[in-house]
Amino acid sequence: MNTRIETLNPETATGKSKELFDKVKNKMGMVPNLLKVMGNSPATLETYLAFGQLTEKGNFQPQFREQLALAIAETNSCDYCLSAHTFIGSKQGLSGEEIDNNRQGLSADSKTQVALQFAKKVTDNKGKISTQDLETFKAAGFNDEDVMEIILNVVSNTLTNYVNHIAETIVDFPKVEAGKFSTTV
Repeated sequence: MNTRIETLNPETATGKSKELFDKVKNKMGMVPNLLKVMGNSPATLETYLAFGQLTEKGNFQPQFREQLALAIAETNSCDYCLSAHTFIGSKQGLSGEEIDNNRQGLSADSKTQVALQFAKKVTDNKGKISTQDLETFKAAGFNDEDVMEIILNVVSNTLTNYVNHIAETIVDFPKVEAGKFSTTV
């Protein structure tokens, strides 16, 4: 099976893409297929990597960013990102049940659940949320900075979701499919 957009080989890539692939490989030990596809446009790959660095500087902890990524990927029906973030989330201590819940905007932690529901609404409604949605988010203990960081996470994750939809990126993580859950919630 091939992708609809070329999956570059990091060993034979040149220029800016090669430079970015080398940085990713040094950090992760591998270059995921998603990034090999993004490498067709060094500007796109560099922007995505910059989004990652920026989200890391925000208020949200790595595990919570994975929970957001799971909710966003499920909302956008992105099997590649569900697979990647299920794998990464499990390495960050999320149980299979919590991962399934997070994908549906649910969590054992009520504050996390409010944030996941908010992120799903932002994603589903293309940023058009109600005043009540915003007030519910803030009433759970979030502030305007957190609103902006939810938007940053939605944009970053939606970028990858859309690239994968268009390219039909080959999943190089244990396969997870949108709408199919391993546990009953």
